[in-house]
Amino acid sequence: MKKLKLPGEEITSLKSIIQLLHFGYHQAMCCIFPIAIFGTLALSSVIEVPFVYRYDAILFILITVQYLMYRSGLETRDEIKVICIFHCIGLLLEIYKVRMGSWAYPEPGLTKLLGVPLYSGFMYASVASFMCQVWRRLKMDMTGWPGLTSAGLLGGAIYLNFFTHHFIPDFRWWLTALVLIVFWRTWIIYRVRTITYRMPLTLAFFIVGFFIWLAENIATFFSAWKYPDQYQAWQLVSFSKISSWFLLVIISVIIVAQLKHVKASRTTKIHGPVKD
Repeated sequence: MKKLKLPGEEITSLKSIIQLLHFGYHQAMCCIFPIAIFGTLALSSVIEVPFVYRYDAILFILITVQYLMYRSGLETRDEIKVICIFHCIGLLLEIYKVRMGSWAYPEPGLTKLLGVPLYSGFMYASVASFMCQVWRRLKMDMTGWPGLTSAGLLGGAIYLNFFTHHFIPDFRWWLTALVLIVFWRTWIIYRVRTITYRMPLTLAFFIVGFFIWLAENIATFFSAWKYPDQYQAWQLVSFSKISSWFLLVIISVIIVAQLKHVKASRTTKIHGPVKD
């Protein structure tokens, strides 16, 4: 015999669906720039622009997308600044990794620097774009933030390890353990409509890192870059790369969160604390 739902249960279910739809909408809006990147990679792999190298066309399109997002109000000036910082950080890492033979950009292009197309920095900047967007749209905040010294030193050590593991042992698992220790009391607080939720920050690191790994598989499928084992034919990116993206996301969150804290402190100093 089928159990009848009480009116209150139906209302609760409807509210949950509405909450989920609102959350999905904001997540989709936060992913506009990453989607633009993958869309451009996909189209440029099958549509050739006459007299323009593919890498150069991708760079022009992504700069245009960023300009339109800023002009339309989808991104603020502060968010553009963060994206530029990440573009530089990512481009520096790309130049080093290509030089060490970790992956390659085999196609020609006028906008290549030391074998790396300039558009590649936008793939790192897209992570920053997502972080900034989700922070603003979901009115995010954090509790138990370890502070600039702990977070900054850990973020710097993680970034440095991406360079040094070619010469000395890879400390990523030790750094992962430190992440769990440093951020074990840190929770993300986010809001969907009028309801507030929270989750452990380390869990958020893993979830975002996993989805970036999925995105990396899409990017390599459309020849954004190629790992050595993908030269002959495309194959799934190693699952071990999830740990790399996990650590990269931590750097992103540390920078974005610290900039948000600095801006909040400056705003308080200028305007004074908010009085009830």
